[in-house]
Amino acid sequence: MSITDLNIPPMRFVLAAGGTGGHMTPAQALAEVLMARGHEVALITDERGARIPGLFDGVATHVLPAGRLAGGPLGWLRAGRSILAGRAMALALYRAIEPAAVIGFGGYPALPSLIAALGRRIPTVIHEQNAVLGRVNRLLARRVDAVATAYPDVARLPADLAEQTHLVGNPVRAEVLALRDRPYPRLMPRGVPHPRDRRQPGGDHPVRCRARGAGDAAAGAAPAAAGDAAVPQRGYRPGARPLRRTGHPG
Repeated sequence: MSITDLNIPPMRFVLAAGGTGGHMTPAQALAEVLMARGHEVALITDERGARIPGLFDGVATHVLPAGRLAGGPLGWLRAGRSILAGRAMALALYRAIEPAAVIGFGGYPALPSLIAALGRRIPTVIHEQNAVLGRVNRLLARRVDAVATAYPDVARLPADLAEQTHLVGNPVRAEVLALRDRPYPRLMPRGVPHPRDRRQPGGDHPVRCRARGAGDAAAGAAPAAAGDAAVPQRGYRPGARPLRRTGHPG
């Protein structure tokens, strides 16, 4: 019997994610599945995450102060104050809605959210989308009940956490899955934008890929397709230099 066949009563879940697509879109994918199964979902994020269009529509969203753990002693002091304020806000939320679990997807808002959940002994999970454990997840990995990963091997994940670590992959939104069986659109000549640019699902930087390189593997394009495929990032400033290139020249 699969979990989808079980008669589980509706529960409330809190998802906590930082304000970039790399954290927010997997959280959105999980939220879609949970709500489809009759559960309630609330989101904790920062101001950036709350402004991303098309994600968590109709979901109760709570914006917490989230200090960045950088900037030397003064930066850490400011971050500590923000974390304490965010923890207090999260505690008030948990007292009001009594979630069955709090699930963190990385990013600074997840830190006060999970610290508050640990203080109330609410079941906790963190999900790591990358092959290297992120800063916030590194701080939380030894304290949460379970660690979910997208890859079999994750750098900086302590080896002694193997029993509580579960390989689950990256959650994918339904609208992305719906594109799986559609033919790849024709590519435009170099420098000519396609009317339906492919959007990078998450992360902080733009990527430009060759159709005969990573583009083929990611999108299922025919190997014979040639030319450059632009993959702009959400919030990417037009004209900025791409961080890196993948693939190879023709």
